[in-house]
Amino acid sequence: VEQGVKETESDPQVRTVGFGGYTDNKGIVTLDACIMDHKNNAGAVAYLKNIKHPISVARKVMESSKHVMLAGSGAYNFAIKHGFKKHNMLSKQSKNDWLKWKEDSKNIPDDNHDTITQLALDINGNLAGACSTSGLAYKLKGRVGDSPIIGSGLFVDNNVGAAGATGIGEEIMKNVGSFLIVELMKQGYNPDKACREAVRRIIQKYTGEIKFQVAFIALRKDG
Repeated sequence: VEQGVKETESDPQVRTVGFGGYTDNKGIVTLDACIMDHKNNAGAVAYLKNIKHPISVARKVMESSKHVMLAGSGAYNFAIKHGFKKHNMLSKQSKNDWLKWKEDSKNIPDDNHDTITQLALDINGNLAGACSTSGLAYKLKGRVGDSPIIGSGLFVDNNVGAAGATGIGEEIMKNVGSFLIVELMKQGYNPDKACREAVRRIIQKYTGEIKFQVAFIALRKDG
């Protein structure tokens, strides 16, 4: 799952993940990511700057520290200490788009939020998951979404299944969506129905037209 997510983090055409991602309101690309394995180990980074592969830093946090999450300059310093190289994450396209947005704050792209989330079941029947994002386009400086939050953007229970999320992170965090889906699968829901129920619980909080998007994926232990 780390290797799969790295492919998307490296692709400048994917505007909501890694290099080429949309900036915050100050013109800075900040990245969030997390990873979980089949032994209930987890690692995450939030508000990480100038590192090309936040998912790999998240894995290093999981495997080489006593912590689950590091943020901001602490995450950056940890990455540098462990051999990651400083990388300018602001592509020319992202800078130009930010300058246009500054001129007209209504100029927000349709694909202004998304996440790469990957779930895997190996030949031994073990599960893992990973997710990575550059977050909401032109978010307030310092904003962190659901993607690095274990239980919200991603959750893995090797006895049950795994789930991941994308969309407006604030809504997913308030619903602890990925954990909810895994718990529903534990109660007997199939993956599709578990995802639909997580979406339904968000929808039921609102009346009238909903103008935001959330989505979930899930993988059960039996494949």
